[in-house]
Amino acid sequence: MTVLILEPLEADVVQWLAERHDARFAPELVGDVEALVDALRDTRALIAPPEVRVDADLLRRARTLRAIGRASGGADNVDVEACRKAGVEIVRSQASTASAEAEFAIGAMLSLLRRVPIEGSDGLKVGRELGCSTIGLLGLAPAARVTTQLLQAFGARVIGYDPSLHPNDGIWARWGIEVASLAELVEQSDGLVLMLPYFDRYRGLLGDRQLESARPGQVLVGLSQSGIVDEAALARALRTGKLRAAWFDALEPGWLDVGRPLHGIGSLQVTPRLAGTTRESRVRAAWAVARAIDGLLGVPTPSKGMGSEPVIDFY
Repeated sequence: MTVLILEPLEADVVQWLAERHDARFAPELVGDVEALVDALRDTRALIAPPEVRVDADLLRRARTLRAIGRASGGADNVDVEACRKAGVEIVRSQASTASAEAEFAIGAMLSLLRRVPIEGSDGLKVGRELGCSTIGLLGLAPAARVTTQLLQAFGARVIGYDPSLHPNDGIWARWGIEVASLAELVEQSDGLVLMLPYFDRYRGLLGDRQLESARPGQVLVGLSQSGIVDEAALARALRTGKLRAAWFDALEPGWLDVGRPLHGIGSLQVTPRLAGTTRESRVRAAWAVARAIDGLLGVPTPSKGMGSEPVIDFY
């Protein structure tokens, strides 16, 4: 078998792949590790949802695997380093969800600013307008460009920081974002949107030191993996009012459990990965991943451990 599809895709996408490759659609294998491993013994490409964990053990038992496609979510639950060593490409389409994520970020920010009041100069507790706010973007993922365009249409000022980009990089000017340091981003933003792709080196990037200097009344919307924020620091900032409210589109498992710092905080809202999941984005992503895998399967396979960057993002 050439392509194993575990993630529900549009019927015409599955048919298109089946016309070009020996493809099998088997969503029932999600959660059945042994059956999945058996199916992967002669599989060259796997299209799987985030619920399927791809680690070194799975790759060791799937010797013929050369590509992993993700039509939804990012590279969460995938051991990128293990894939690199095994010569397995990770294929996903970040651009497919950019519009959906941008709309979600704007909607969440509008909701938080309006329904989490602050005290006005006359002593009344009132909501705020997005158009009169400074919004900080942490991370220049593809959704950041669309988000900036929408924010500027409201009249908001947009500032940004990305640890992987130099302040003089031309992308800042092209996207219309004012460059800021991480400290300036937190200190100046009425609303902070987290879009930074997650890597281990970014874990806890926003900790006590940063959140203690948050602009009074600041609200936060998290589209990135929540580990970018230190769990205990986030809880302290919300409980003390340094952060007025936060909305995360998914938290790491266990963060809301009894006994954990965030348990019972009413100003924290969590949604189950809704930002990039729309009818339109799923169709775009499915086609992008299918076409990319079709192209990869026609390319000679590099020697294991000799490949370059294992994550291929299509913008």
